Amino acid sequence: MTRMVLVLLVAATANFSPTAGLNADVLLIEEVRQAERMQLPVNGMHKDDVQSRFGAPAQTHSPVGEPPITRWDYQGWSVYFEYDLVLFTVLKKGQVIDKNAG
Repeated sequence: MTRMVLVLLVAATANFSPTAGLNADVLLIEEVRQAERMQLPVNGMHKDDVQSRFGAPAQTHSPVGEPPITRWDYQGWSVYFEYDLVLFTVLKKGQVIDKNAG
């Protein structure tokens, strides 16, 4: 029990400023909100629909694994497919905040 209290005390005092992590948390929440407002492919969308709506990708990667997972890269984000359906879309580092979102 004493070790647990000591660990918590050290962790609590490691940041001498009570707002040291607050800015990062607020920024992350705002980035998530902005990303949600961006128009991106959604889970279950077909490859043909992605290409017709967003255009041809800047780069495509060959399928990997079983089931085959394919990645298409666009400017600022990548989309991952299982067979012909979107699994998820990932924003590239530094592209999370879209100045035109919202």
